[in-house]
Amino acid sequence: MITAHTLRVPGATLHHELRGTGPVLLLLPGAGGDAAALDPLADALAGTFTVLTHDPRGYSRSTLDGPHTEQQVPVHADDARRLLDAVSPGEPAYVAGASSGAIVTLALLARHGERVRAAVAHEPPSWSVLPDAAEQLAFFQEVYETFEARGPEAAGERFLRGIGPVLLPRPATDGPPSPRAVRAMARMAANAPLALRHEHRSFAAYEPDLDALAKAGPRLTLAAGTRTRPHLPYRPAALIADRLGLGLAAFPGAHNGWSTHPAETADLLRTHLLGDTR
Repeated sequence: MITAHTLRVPGATLHHELRGTGPVLLLLPGAGGDAAALDPLADALAGTFTVLTHDPRGYSRSTLDGPHTEQQVPVHADDARRLLDAVSPGEPAYVAGASSGAIVTLALLARHGERVRAAVAHEPPSWSVLPDAAEQLAFFQEVYETFEARGPEAAGERFLRGIGPVLLPRPATDGPPSPRAVRAMARMAANAPLALRHEHRSFAAYEPDLDALAKAGPRLTLAAGTRTRPHLPYRPAALIADRLGLGLAAFPGAHNGWSTHPAETADLLRTHLLGDTR
């Protein structure tokens, strides 16, 4: 059973959802995703964790007090901390994020490490750490300018040409999508232009605090998809792991592997978060 809740935070009201039993695990989606973005993965983890998901501020049902402005990683990390304070008061929680959610995971661990028991960050698109950061950030600016001049379809095409073929189709399901899935797809389609306009560039430029992350030691796992390796989104995860003296965990699929391989991803998250070798 999924229960829905709201939380007032500075500048916004956050919609969040809970399912399952056990210690709290906060799952953080990629850009434009919301509480339903990782439903199959959350369902697969609900037998082990109380899974906490949410609509990041300004997306879907998490409303802003004012107009949309450029999203900032530290603000999203503080939102995550406030969610943990509300749902898991006084108890450190587990955290796992993919793509932009992985950047927020790193920021949460660096800024509020006492709230995190263990964390997995899957392919954070932190281009700022790369030797060719200026080139990659210019690419994101080009995607934004393409969006403003020619619309989301042209911007999406330019984006995929830049990052490589790392968004794999989801497996076919039996029967039509559920009403919840239909509503979620409509919300995330509406979120996509907001992410292009207000999130992609600022998140890509965010510089993770590697000194603070080094203090987390083995509580942090950097991960990348086996199908992403030749392509751009693999590089920041590999570089951050190397700088922190950590191994890089191999997860199935590509950049969106948490959606295309939810059962295998759930098993690996249990392994890396809990040391579960079942």
